[in-house]
Amino acid sequence: MRFTFSHSHAFPGSRVAIEDAEATEGMCVVEFSDGVALIGEWHPDGDAIHLKVPAYRTARGTDIDTQSWRLVRGDDGLWRARRNA
Repeated sequence: MRFTFSHSHAFPGSRVAIEDAEATEGMCVVEFSDGVALIGEWHPDGDAIHLKVPAYRTARGTDIDTQSWRLVRGDDGLWRARRNA
């Protein structure tokens, strides 16, 4: 499973492309537009996906803490990140 974000970091409303959506849950590749790639973890959550992204550093050197996201598919068919409660 591969999650590719359209920016150098995830934020509420950010778009994410998902490849191999039929994969079994567990480890996955998380990529950002600046070329940073890391190993995350995902689990199905009804019609959504729960994605845990470990702490990392963007290509420009910004430190990003560990984050959890709920990915939901919008009416436009695109997946977007929402904060987990």
